[in-house]
Amino acid sequence: MRQKITVVGAGNVGATCAQELARRDYADVVLVDIIPNFPQGKALDMNQAGSVIGYEPRMVGTNGYEETEGSDVVVITAGKPRSPGMSRDDLVTTNEAIVTSVTREVVKRSRGAVIVVVSNPLDAMCHVAKAVSRFPRRRVVGMAGILDTARFSAFIAQELDVSVKDVTAMVLGGHGDQMVPVVSATTVGGVPLAELLPKRRIAKLVERTKFGGGEIVNLLGTSAWYAPGAAAAQMVDSICLDEKRVLPCTAYLEGEYGIRGLYMGAPVKLGSGGVEEIVKLKLTADERTMLRASAAAVREVVGILKRK
Repeated sequence: MRQKITVVGAGNVGATCAQELARRDYADVVLVDIIPNFPQGKALDMNQAGSVIGYEPRMVGTNGYEETEGSDVVVITAGKPRSPGMSRDDLVTTNEAIVTSVTREVVKRSRGAVIVVVSNPLDAMCHVAKAVSRFPRRRVVGMAGILDTARFSAFIAQELDVSVKDVTAMVLGGHGDQMVPVVSATTVGGVPLAELLPKRRIAKLVERTKFGGGEIVNLLGTSAWYAPGAAAAQMVDSICLDEKRVLPCTAYLEGEYGIRGLYMGAPVKLGSGGVEEIVKLKLTADERTMLRASAAAVREVVGILKRK
């Protein structure tokens, strides 16, 4: 029996995620959006693409939530995107209301689902989804670290002129300018990055990673969508297929890494139940300091929320 995945938000990120999942061909996908005819049109287009790519057309577009009933995973991408000069944190008030409404609707119909949050500011929106759904922490998880790590890996591969497949990296912390690329856990073909590049060049890669989202916003005039959509789909794969991948995700910490009561990026084992384990990395003193600073920045944004 095929699984059922709902993607809420048929904009660039949601549509990319839905298309990536359709290509996997193991689940039916429901694409939800409030704009009349918009998700229906995208779903029809993706169904027709199945004839070319070779997956079965099982995509439904809708403006309501009835078709989402019984979803195994719900991906929430709905919300206002960033525009040039706008930080993720500027979005908090508007997107809190949107994520609250979406979560209420999907939870009514899919009490056993795992919720994957993509809407920004992501760490804060995870708090909203958890509070509204009243799900246990393992079943509300955010997509951030995979995207940030993908950017770090891409920059490293370009710098060294090597295959990105040979880069193993990790980015922790909040999904913002205070994220923490963990250089001590980053290797290329098994060789520590610090042995391949001088500190100043690594520092430039770290800085570019921290502002990677803003770089794309300045180029495109809106937020990225290909990499975020693919990152969300990778999380859904690990959940629906019970792959138990260890991936950097935004998880609710209850003392791990010295942080309590806060959604933060950390390596987690992701399986059919959602977050099955939070994996502890051995960090350097500088990395621990940066992670604490990142946690403080996230707490500041979470403090703005009406529902915490």
